[in-house]
Amino acid sequence: MIAKYEVIIYWSDEDMAFIADIPELPGCMAHGDTYDSALANVKEAMNLWLKTAEECNEPIPVPKGRRLAFA
Repeated sequence: MIAKYEVIIYWSDEDMAFIADIPELPGCMAHGDTYDSALANVKEAMNLWLKTAEECNEPIPVPKGRRLAFA
């Protein structure tokens, strides 16, 4: 399955790690020592999130893609 959810990756001084977040999947986050490792870890977290939601008959959000913020 190819899921096309927006991934936000940022550096956290508090955690001393890159944090990867998928806002459309509540609680779906991961971290890593490098940008690439955070991305790989969040892809794994996303697959587990989607698998668990499917197994529990929970709704799976339709990917909306990039979000735009307006002032």
